[in-house]
Amino acid sequence: MSANASTQLVLPILPLPVVVLPGTVATIAVDSDAIRLAVDAAQAGDGRVVIVPVIDGQTSAVGVIARVPNVGNLPNGVAAAIIQAEGRAHLGSEVTTARSGRWTEVTPVADSRPSPRVEALVRELRVTLEEIAKLRNSRRLPEILRTVTDAGTLVDSATAWADAPVDHQLAILGAVEVGDRVEIALAWAKELLAETQVTEQIRTDVTEGMEKQQREFLLRQQLAAIRKELGEGDEDVAGEYRTKVAELNLPVNVANAVNKEIDRLERIGAQSPEHSWVRTWLDRVFELPWSTVTDERFDLEAARAILDADHHGLDDVKDRIVEFLAVRKLRHERSASAPVDESPANAEPVAANTSAERGNGAIITLIGPPGVGKTSVGESIARAMGRKFVRIALGGVRDEAEIRGHRRTYVGALPGRIVRAISEAGAMNPVVLLDEVDKLSAGGWSGDPTSALLEVLDPAQNHTFRDHYLEIELDLSDVVFIATANVADTIPGPLLDRMELVRLDGYTEDEKLHIGRHHLLPRQLKRNALTGSEVTMTDDAIRRVITDYTREAGVRSLERELGKLLRKTAARVGQGSPTPIVVDGDDVRGYLSRAKFVDETADRVSIPGVATGLAVTGVGGDVLYIEVSSSDGEPGLTLTGQLGDVMKESAQIALSYVRSHASDLGIDPTRLNRRFHVHVPAGAVPKDGPSAGVTMITALVSALTDRTVNPSLGMTGEVTLQGKVLPIGGVKQKVLAAHRAGLTTVALPKRNGPDLEDVPDNVREQMTFHLADTISDVLTVAFATT
Repeated sequence: MSANASTQLVLPILPLPVVVLPGTVATIAVDSDAIRLAVDAAQAGDGRVVIVPVIDGQTSAVGVIARVPNVGNLPNGVAAAIIQAEGRAHLGSEVTTARSGRWTEVTPVADSRPSPRVEALVRELRVTLEEIAKLRNSRRLPEILRTVTDAGTLVDSATAWADAPVDHQLAILGAVEVGDRVEIALAWAKELLAETQVTEQIRTDVTEGMEKQQREFLLRQQLAAIRKELGEGDEDVAGEYRTKVAELNLPVNVANAVNKEIDRLERIGAQSPEHSWVRTWLDRVFELPWSTVTDERFDLEAARAILDADHHGLDDVKDRIVEFLAVRKLRHERSASAPVDESPANAEPVAANTSAERGNGAIITLIGPPGVGKTSVGESIARAMGRKFVRIALGGVRDEAEIRGHRRTYVGALPGRIVRAISEAGAMNPVVLLDEVDKLSAGGWSGDPTSALLEVLDPAQNHTFRDHYLEIELDLSDVVFIATANVADTIPGPLLDRMELVRLDGYTEDEKLHIGRHHLLPRQLKRNALTGSEVTMTDDAIRRVITDYTREAGVRSLERELGKLLRKTAARVGQGSPTPIVVDGDDVRGYLSRAKFVDETADRVSIPGVATGLAVTGVGGDVLYIEVSSSDGEPGLTLTGQLGDVMKESAQIALSYVRSHASDLGIDPTRLNRRFHVHVPAGAVPKDGPSAGVTMITALVSALTDRTVNPSLGMTGEVTLQGKVLPIGGVKQKVLAAHRAGLTTVALPKRNGPDLEDVPDNVREQMTFHLADTISDVLTVAFATT
């Protein structure tokens, strides 16, 4: 519907840089000549002006007729005028008058009666404005909605209240038709409502978050006050734990578990026993170095230099350790410079985080007799890698909880030794030495610790190791595990399957001399408060201690004897004896009394029926003397010497072979109808193993033919009923034992010939080896000189 036209008027122009809508009362500053002239002209006439918005240099085609009821000064002294906007007017052409200022013809516009459609739009507009008023918590807008009934006036008042953008105000001012004005206002109101709703939602979320924090803070303060009144202490324990969580870079799963326990701690009174249990658990968790990792050293030459400085000999062991470090170095370099995968889309997927990528495959296990330096080799590996070192002694452990920890339900529960070792190391990637792993034993009702170690040592599982006490997944894939054992026979098969055996079979006399001179002697001098300038020990003296006072695969007894000698020397120095004191070979007996070991082989085998065998025990290679005698009585066999089942069977086989081949061996058959007694001295020591068959046959033949066995000969090997000599293990340890005992000839199974490459060169040069295919070969060597 068209607006109704009225009589044209000529009014002064009041240009303003803002939009003033009808129904608005505003105060303007009279700060320009155009405004001052318009205000003066209005006061000189009927008090009316036409407000013309001038926005960005553009003049609106629709103005507003307004009255100027009052003119005065603002508090700051600037002249101001009050204007009351009354209604819209079309602007005509400017006219020239005798009065000052600019004048123009205007045609007032009156709002027409709204149609039913416009009334429906007005109702929708009212609903929208009511929602806006609720969200904005406005007092003015509800008053406008309650008092204003005219559609056009409602739009103008709402637009002025909302301080709408200038372009929207110009659109409302220019819409002289009420319907157009209502449509523009409704579209704008809906946009404003959506914007207000989003803003209110954001404000609500922020407020609720702040209110929740304030509420929790208030409750914690009240809880602290209550505990203080109850005498439960005024420490903010939970707050301290939360501060630690914020400071530490904990894994997500660990942080969640810790926060849950802290919340639980707050709900438990300090008088409850469970309160101390939770605190102990939290302390244990915070002791672990979750974000601490030691930088690994990958300098292979430096690693070999460290190993050479710490240990003499053991070249095979050092080579294997350097290979181990080289693999880790290559894996580290390849993973750091791995190219982006550009494989085709249809290629087979590769399983991520495989065991080969996480760990190093089999665990290195150092096998050897006591005193050969297995533990110190582990320390050297840690030094070579630049990692922390920690040792776990497993000897005699029979409880699974020692490995996996106790359940928290038990009084005095503790984490397992693995977790405690990592906490002690202070880093998540230490070198952990599992010492004496062969001495673990199943504990029956308390579980099997060897089975618990399977998860620890398996690279495919230990990245999610779960300790029973912590009940948190612990990543052990960066931990380097090294195990030690004296013998591999007592290690359970499943555990042994995860190990790579590296053998330390023992030292030769020359190697012991070097170790004693450069490692043991300086250490004992320091322990006994002596210096090299006060005591000098010759190589002959050290060699005399090795041969006459020790007979072992390692050097532990050697160090004890050197310490004993130096303590006696220290007593002399303390009593004022002149220095330096020189200890020569002939002086050793004066310090250490009579020799503990002598070469008794010649005496032991000087009579028929005695043969020298070689065996491997838990302390390395050893020499066994097998004695055979016969007596009248019921034919049969008597065995003594605490022999195991295997050696008992070897004795039965030996007697059966001798009886079935008596004529070939030159034995009178009538001498076989006697009772034979086979004895292995040192009866208190258990002895077993498949390597005494040839020795027993040799001793039997010696007793039955009254011939003595070559005193310089040691032999080892198992034999069949047909006389075939079978291969055995531990060749290097047995040869070294023969060398220590003063034997110069060794008979070995023919198939063990390649094993002689493991024997040190200087030992091979001093000894003669005979490789036997049958027992006849052994007997030929045994009786060659008799």
